[in-house]
Amino acid sequence: MPELPSGELVESVRVRAGLGIVGDRHFNHPAHRNASLTLMAAERLPHRGPPEPGLLLTRRNVLLRGVGIDGHIGATVFLDRGTGRVELEVRGAARPCAWMDVTLGPGAQRALRGGGGVRCRPVSDGVLAVGTAEFGVLRAAGV
Repeated sequence: MPELPSGELVESVRVRAGLGIVGDRHFNHPAHRNASLTLMAAERLPHRGPPEPGLLLTRRNVLLRGVGIDGHIGATVFLDRGTGRVELEVRGAARPCAWMDVTLGPGAQRALRGGGGVRCRPVSDGVLAVGTAEFGVLRAAGV
């Protein structure tokens, strides 16, 4: 497995509407404003036994469990850990790249086609934190 930067995983992040994750390398970059936060379903991660692959290997910002997030492209959704909603426009697919074959193992890029997560634009300020959160749909796709 390749050497990964230390300190990549954090307990919480501050999100700013239209700008992204405070402190992220893409924060407030015009080319990334509509795709500044990426979500992925943990169940989509290919693995071949312990340990289960985690967020650090995916190049995604948030790993969700029990949410088929790939089916929400075009919707506005929210995550809430009890401290207020963070609302997100689900703008498009986060297509898996060849890096997935390096971090997750050979064939991961192909296995994640159609399930590599989604790119989102934050539409509210708030904090996202590790732990159980409520997920909801504010506006369904196509509405």
